[in-house]
Amino acid sequence: MSPITLNQKISVPEDVLVQVLDGESVLLNLQNEQYYGLDDIGTRMWEVLAESQSIEEAYRVLLAEYQVEPEQLRQDLQVLLEKLVEHGLVELSNP
Repeated sequence: MSPITLNQKISVPEDVLVQVLDGESVLLNLQNEQYYGLDDIGTRMWEVLAESQSIEEAYRVLLAEYQVEPEQLRQDLQVLLEKLVEHGLVELSNP
């Protein structure tokens, strides 16, 4: 897998279904028929990433919303994105 950069954008493949319940998310990848869950913070990260024009834009929005050290947020986003890509739940594209 190539490194994830902040100027990339995510998109959700057509074969991934998302349902938000009480602030948490359940994701279903129809390709491998696996369910995945995100807690409330993971769900918010997912929502902002999906709505943003780039990972950088999402990072800035989340940094304004949460009291977190900038480097910690970068690491958390990186880990989340790596897992989402690994499980086929998002695709990355360059601008």
